Amino acid sequence: MAKRNFDSEFCGSLPLNNVNLIQDYGYLIVTDRADMTIVQLSENAEDVLGNTPEQLINSQLSEFLHPSSYQAISELASAHASSRIPVTITFADNQTRSALLHLKPEYLIFEIEGRIHSNTRYLTSVLSEVQAAIIAIEGAGSLQAVSEAAISELKKMSGFDGVLMYQFDKDWNGKVIAEEKTAKLESYLGQTFPASDIPKQARELYLKNPYRQIPKRDFQPVSLYPVVNPLTDGFLDLSDCNLRSVPSVHREYMKNMGINASMSIRVLKDGQLWGLISCHHIEPKYIDMEMCSIFELLSGIISSRISDILSRDANSISNALQQTRNNIIDRLYHKKSLGDALFNDSKTNLLNLFSLSGAVLCFDQERIISGDVPDSNFVEELLLWIDNKKLQGLFHTDHLSELLEESQFYKKQASGLLVIPIDPGNSEYLLCFRPEIEGTIDWGGNPNEAINFEADGKNYHPRNSFKLWKEKVDSFSAPWNAAELDAARDLAVFLARSRKSRQE
Repeated sequence: MAKRNFDSEFCGSLPLNNVNLIQDYGYLIVTDRADMTIVQLSENAEDVLGNTPEQLINSQLSEFLHPSSYQAISELASAHASSRIPVTITFADNQTRSALLHLKPEYLIFEIEGRIHSNTRYLTSVLSEVQAAIIAIEGAGSLQAVSEAAISELKKMSGFDGVLMYQFDKDWNGKVIAEEKTAKLESYLGQTFPASDIPKQARELYLKNPYRQIPKRDFQPVSLYPVVNPLTDGFLDLSDCNLRSVPSVHREYMKNMGINASMSIRVLKDGQLWGLISCHHIEPKYIDMEMCSIFELLSGIISSRISDILSRDANSISNALQQTRNNIIDRLYHKKSLGDALFNDSKTNLLNLFSLSGAVLCFDQERIISGDVPDSNFVEELLLWIDNKKLQGLFHTDHLSELLEESQFYKKQASGLLVIPIDPGNSEYLLCFRPEIEGTIDWGGNPNEAINFEADGKNYHPRNSFKLWKEKVDSFSAPWNAAELDAARDLAVFLARSRKSRQE
């Protein structure tokens, strides 16, 4: 069975950022940036402002804040163009709460913590824990060690029942590569979750917000009043708001997992989502804004350390490939036969360079073969197929049978193909074959049942089981990595030059 792509276009199109609802563990207030007039707010804001939403609209924010607090916010709004800034707000009744201030071009968004702020110096009390976490993460020397250190430190600091790290593959499925949990939670270590569990639009929101908290699965969603933001004449964009409500299907997903609270922290590489750290708790659990800020800090440190290690490992592979490639290119200059230069060296031949099962040099009406390759009839058919593509550069695939059905009969030798053009106009190529790697994917539940629609075709539910589900995968080779493709491009240039010089 071939691997399937479980990234749901349906789930990926849901407007998660325009739900016009928030979770009930805090309050949201929107003001005009120019004059601090309240233009929109969550319907529960009466708890902190003392009046109904209808009465509060068009009121001045200054009426409800302590003068020093209002002055500080005004200065922030004047000094910064666009950002998210943690602040402490003191209301007119002297109650103090933590908040997150979002500075937008036309308006300000205040996400206000539900709990009254204590006067303890929180960061000072946990500074040693933060320093210990940073030392453990930055001292780890491998991807696995960083992952294990990260989840261990986050679990220790937060008290979640379980914390796991999962890494996305090229199809956005997430594999759990590290886990630390109590016996109350099911283990998912080594299992893969389909991309539809965190669909495209949800993944994009992690680029705007470093974490996502759901303290209580069965919360009562709170509406915004009015429904339409008068400054934008549309729904308020809640993309980077922590209070943003949660789709019912995800709350059902949490219920099926047996958890009441969750928190996810992003891991980035080169500005793109590389993975997530997911925290689970059996009972409702709230992480205050101070701890969230620490998680945001650690998210950046974890991302940086993982990026450094991946870059180091990639450079090591690239350097080794470059040395082998240079040896082959050196022989191209001195050997009369391209076949000898490419294949006839026990250590630095083409098969070793690209981890091939075999290769065919199609050059000057000859077919020079090295290693285990498909029969000559298939090679000629493959050349016609390649000619029709009119290649302008490399061609590569790790699943040839998906593109050329006949190759299924040769999957043991040719599940993967890399075509290095020499002179495409004369059907001259270097064909590089990789063998099949049979394998099994351990899924966290059946991915074919990740989304189950009701009879109306509109309402749907997540899968209700996360028990191990094994899928056999065949007709795939090892993928071609970036360093190998760079080496192949360099080799293509020298082969084309070598052909031209030999003609001359």
